[in-house]
Amino acid sequence: MMPDLRPSGGAPRPHAGTSRFVIVTGLSGAGKSQTMKCFEDLGFFCVDNLPPSLIAKFVELVDQAGTRTQRVALMLDVRAEAVFGEAGDALSALNEAEIAYEVLFLESSDQALVRRFSETRRKHPLDRGGRLMDAIAAERAQLAPFKERADYVWDTSAMTLSQLKERVVQTFGAHSDAPQMHTSVVAFGFKNGVPLDADLVFDVRFLPNPNYVPELKPLTGADVAVEQYLEAMPLTAAYLRELFRFVDFLIPQFVEEGKSRLTIAIGCTGGRHRSIFIARRLAAHLQERHTGIDVTLHFRDTQE
Repeated sequence: MMPDLRPSGGAPRPHAGTSRFVIVTGLSGAGKSQTMKCFEDLGFFCVDNLPPSLIAKFVELVDQAGTRTQRVALMLDVRAEAVFGEAGDALSALNEAEIAYEVLFLESSDQALVRRFSETRRKHPLDRGGRLMDAIAAERAQLAPFKERADYVWDTSAMTLSQLKERVVQTFGAHSDAPQMHTSVVAFGFKNGVPLDADLVFDVRFLPNPNYVPELKPLTGADVAVEQYLEAMPLTAAYLRELFRFVDFLIPQFVEEGKSRLTIAIGCTGGRHRSIFIARRLAAHLQERHTGIDVTLHFRDTQE
């Protein structure tokens, strides 16, 4: 029989080391790898498929490294032979050391698991040449003791990735972990190529070019004289209005979908005047209008 994973008298006392220690396990195909990516996005130190016998040693190394406020998530594969003895003993050792931990168990319906293995064409880890349903049933039986003693049991059958991420944030995130989309606004010059990581690219080469005004040529779009020159053009105001409206529509859709990073690239010919001016205006607008994202501004092709 698998040892009890909880110390007598209730939940384990807080550990002086890691501020939160989560062990993720569950059925193959239920979303363990995606869940670990969600923890990583939250800033957790993540380790995949750590052997159960090394759990206590790993926690000791975390403490020795001085990362006492580090949040840790481990994905534990408990299907190996003699696994329940090893996993149970390892977690019992954590209890004896008064190391607080939480176990998150992921499961899904047979139908969902069959569909996922079919779509990915992956082989179930317990498949020995028989039917997929037999392998799923065998794993359910093996993991039943772990599921019974888990702190959290989530059925991911109908969850989207964004819903899974939101659940992880709500359950394991701190207040500062409220969902944010890291948004980079990059000014660039087309003559040097489009940024490889750009999600959205806007071409502003149709705007009047300050480069052809002698006194403005040595300046950049961050200088007041260039700003005044472009602001005096009715076309500039009309474009900014449409750009803001379009981006304001897209941002909530990306956030809702669970996108964690967005790069918006603004390009002109050389990346010094028009692109910088528009990028600065867009970044300021995003910071003022959208509280669910953080915004950084980059001028790729200048020294500023």
